[in-house]
Amino acid sequence: MNTTLLNPIINSPELPAYFAHLQNLIAEEAKKRVEFYNFITENDKAEFINGQMILHSPVRSIHNTVGAALHTMLNIYNMHNQLGYMGYEKIMIHLTRNSYEPDICFFLPEKAGHFEPQQMLFPAPDFVVEVLSKSTEKIDRGIKMQDYALHGVGEYWLIDPEKRIVEQYILDALTQNTFYLRKKYAIVEDIESQVISGFKIPVISIFEDSENVKVVKQILTNEIKPHELDLL
Repeated sequence: MNTTLLNPIINSPELPAYFAHLQNLIAEEAKKRVEFYNFITENDKAEFINGQMILHSPVRSIHNTVGAALHTMLNIYNMHNQLGYMGYEKIMIHLTRNSYEPDICFFLPEKAGHFEPQQMLFPAPDFVVEVLSKSTEKIDRGIKMQDYALHGVGEYWLIDPEKRIVEQYILDALTQNTFYLRKKYAIVEDIESQVISGFKIPVISIFEDSENVKVVKQILTNEIKPHELDLL
């Protein structure tokens, strides 16, 4: 944590008052988050960010199509190889301060092995995908990216359905709390996950049904499979 910004407060005689004020804010925010969980239903697409409940509007067709296409490939790949737990849209991620419902998320066995059938709140995933829209892009590139990194999410994809581009961010091995952009992928390239072993697909398969079907067939015939060394 960079404490530079805090130095004026730390060196102020009003530090105890600031501390008390922050404690009250945190307590009030925690109360609001409980109210948020009690208010939302399984039909809501909602998140809790910096003390505020955010209800999302219905997604556009292109957003749903792209998200569903990638989830189809990921989910079939995961089911075929039993690598972990895959979530789509309605998984509530409960972090230290905020609660998110990412478009796609994946948990390795170390976390997934502890999940219960009736569980509704989940820890930070190991892999997250957000499909960008005009209403959510600022959040996806801002506080979500920062929060996911701070909580150890290993890999973060941002998909632009209009430009047909995928940005792949990887958790920095040195800091363990920031992402770096590994690459911005165009539709003619292949992208390989760094967290989900062996999952390598052509970017076009996220945007074109015919290419999506080809990838699914390759998964089912073991042409796309986990790296053998990872399974030892």
